[in-house]
Formats: sequence, structure tokens, C-alpha cells
Amino acid sequence: MTAPVRNDPTIVNVALGARSYDIVIGRGLLASLGARIAALRPGAKAVIVTDDNVARYHLESAEAALSQAGVAASRVIVPAGEASKSYRVFEQVCEAVIASRIERGDVAIALGGGVIGDLTGFVAAVVRRGLDYVQVPTTLLADVDSSVGGKTAIDSAHGKNLIGAFHQPILVLADTALLDTLPAREFRAGYAELVKYGLLGDADFFAWLEDNWREVFAGGPARDHAIAESCRAKAAIVARDERETGDRALLNLGHTFGHALEAACGFSDRLLHGEAISAGMALAFEFSARRQGLLPMAEAERAIRHLAEVGLPTRLQDIPGPLPSVDKLMDLIAQDKKVKRGMLTFILVRGIGAAFIEAGVEAREVRVFLSEKLAER
Repeated sequence: MTAPVRNDPTIVNVALGARSYDIVIGRGLLASLGARIAALRPGAKAVIVTDDNVARYHLESAEAALSQAGVAASRVIVPAGEASKSYRVFEQVCEAVIASRIERGDVAIALGGGVIGDLTGFVAAVVRRGLDYVQVPTTLLADVDSSVGGKTAIDSAHGKNLIGAFHQPILVLADTALLDTLPAREFRAGYAELVKYGLLGDADFFAWLEDNWREVFAGGPARDHAIAESCRAKAAIVARDERETGDRALLNLGHTFGHALEAACGFSDRLLHGEAISAGMALAFEFSARRQGLLPMAEAERAIRHLAEVGLPTRLQDIPGPLPSVDKLMDLIAQDKKVKRGMLTFILVRGIGAAFIEAGVEAREVRVFLSEKLAER
């Protein structure tokens, strides 16, 4: 199967009744940002929140698109990196947005990757008791994951994304041309969240990625097709379970292990979020096969082999530097948002494309498994 060649953008609707919105996917869409906002919110002003890396490449183009459509705009620029998902930066952005005289009928624009999307969305959720906001993702990870679904958050000293709110955007504008400036490591890390959709619920999509991942990395129709398929999968799950009381937890495949590893590495460039999720998915597949007997080990190895083939970490020894003890890793896992009344909940798999939610996983089983994996380092 080859990817279809499209000239018009692909539009995926997130069906949430009165709060439904479109994900618009294609190349060269940033130039339409002002016109789309003016059509959705006539007369609104805008504030763009971005980071100092993205600002160098895309801020002027975004501002020009707004100006051309008659949308008055201000800007807030924060340092790039996970450290900006903090109380301190959150406060600074809130104050800057208020100082820009943004009113409740105006719009915040998240121009950046997952950090900017999460931070801006949370700011929009609380400033003036709720502003509309638009996601303009500039990374693959944000295109297929964090820009869609209304999860907004900052980090706590106790773990990732523990302080936040559900607040849906009014538009996601996924200009895939913006990925052309993305460093190779960042793109590869985003691919972990893209392939996740095949691993958790679409074996055919995973098989297509096995055959076409090089074309996805190269760009063109295959990239746009893979992003659109991922967005369709996420939109369907979000429409069924907006606030993660059921099926939406499936999107956390690999995240229980992954977030613990990310926290253990200090939320730093030592282990990017997508890299942590890749390692976490590999651990989830191996744990499902080896400790839970849910699928043949050969099936788990197929999933792990693909992650390794594209250059993503799949083993604890792939993570540079020291890792903490199994006790510390278990403490970090215990802070996971899916823990209920102290019981561990994992996303496990019965095969590629067959993830499920397992509540009440025995902590002892997880401890033994992690002890074995740490011993291999």
C-alpha cells in the first residue's frame, strides 16, 4: 500500500459535540493561520506563545499570517525545553498574557512542540477562567499526540504532567512543512508516538510503517499519510473518552515505564520524551510476554525490533548515564496518573495492535521485571 498524494489538506474532526474542532494536516498551512482564526473568532486578538528555538524559524511567518488577516497579535517567548513546563514559567506566561490585554473572547496560539502546547493550553485553561486556543505543532510528536485531545499540564517535582486540566483547542493546524527544520533526533523521538497507534490498536498500520518508515522520515506523501492516520486514531479515542475514564488510557502504552525513566533522567536531553516512550513500549511488550504470558515472545520482539531499526532506544542499556535503583523506579511508577487507590494500572498487550488496560498489576511482578532489566545494564 502506498500513501495517497494529496494537494488539499487532510481534515480530521475531533467529535466532541459543541466543542468539536478540526485537525488540518498538510504542507504550507501556516500561511492560512490568520484567516482560519478570523473565520472561527471574528474580531479576536491573539497572543502567540512559543520558545526561543521555534521563534527563530517560524514566529515571523506566523505573525505575518495573522497580520495579513487583520488579527492583532502579541508574543510571549520562553526558553526551549522541558524545564519550561514549570510553576515559574507558567506564572510568567500567565502574567504576560494578562499584560497583553487578552480578553476572554481572544485566542492564545501555541506555536511549538509538546512543551509549548501543554504549557499554553494550561495557561489558556485558567487565565480569565478560560481562553480559546489554537495548536500549531512544530514537531512530529506534537502533530500526532500532544496537540490533539485537550490534555494540558506542567510538571511537578514528583513527576511529569501531574498539574493540569482538560481544555480542548478550537483548531489544530498541523503544517507538516514545519517538520523540515526539526533535528533528526527530535523527529525520531516523535516517531515513537506515531508508531504507538499501530502498536496499540492497528496491526495493519504497524505493518505499513514497517515497510514505509524510511519514506515517513524522508517526508512527502508518506509522512502526511502517517500523521493523518495517527490523528484519526487519536481523535476517535478522544471522542469516545475525553477525560480518560476508560479507553483513552490506551494512549498511554509505554508511558508508565517511560515517564518513570524520563523522571529518572531529570526530564533532560539525556532522554527525550519520545525516546522514553520507545523504551517504555519495548518494556511493556516484553513484560506482557515474559512476565504475563500474554503473547509469544516472537511477537514482542517484532515490535521491539522495529523501534530499534529506526534508531530508538529499546533497552535500559540504551539510556546514557546511571539509572536509579529499582526502589526509586518503583516510587516513580507509583506516581503515575493511572494509579488508582494505590494499585498499579498498566497498558499491556496481547499482540501488535491489541493493547488493553490492566488494573491491579502486581507491584512485585513489576519489581522483579525491572530488577532483571537493570541487571542487564
